[in-house]
Amino acid sequence: MFYYLNGTVAEILPGLAVIDCGGVGYACATTTATLSSLKKGEREKLYTYFHVAENAFGLYGFATQSELNSFKLLIGVSGVGPKAALAILSAGTPETLAMAVFTGDEKALTAAPGVGKKLAQRIILELKDKMAKETGGELDFSSGTPAKQVGFTSKASEAAQALAVLGYSSQEVSAALKGVDVDSLPLEEIIRQSLKKMVK
Repeated sequence: MFYYLNGTVAEILPGLAVIDCGGVGYACATTTATLSSLKKGEREKLYTYFHVAENAFGLYGFATQSELNSFKLLIGVSGVGPKAALAILSAGTPETLAMAVFTGDEKALTAAPGVGKKLAQRIILELKDKMAKETGGELDFSSGTPAKQVGFTSKASEAAQALAVLGYSSQEVSAALKGVDVDSLPLEEIIRQSLKKMVK
């Protein structure tokens, strides 16, 4: 329905940004990262998701497509609603979510208010399964170490698998990793720079 909103930031409230588009104020629930990037009175763009539930609906807005993609992945996990998804993304970033799923780091997810150990385990399990299906089962977590991809260093392979958690195809990931200094940068920074290139 809505792909993005491009307008003036009318209000910034806890967990909510109001974007004025042609005299209509759209209230978008959002993350702390998106809120911190906005300035009242300035023109901004938010990528949006319109969520329809049985007895309620809501508009969610994000400063980056990476956050939007992560939000959609999270609410696709059974038991994870928009509120929990926002809490997880407010406690971290798309990069830390990818890392948490890739490494099985439950603590990174339970740092979000209202996210317990069982829910964190479900998120990790379902997103890993989703990633494995989308990559044709080429990525193997059973040994605890990532399978190497042709032409990738071990760190680049790890970054590629973490990015796959966020729903990017192997072709998109390969293109994004080109030009990133995978030898000297830490893994999370490689993921961050790759994501930045993919959402330009």
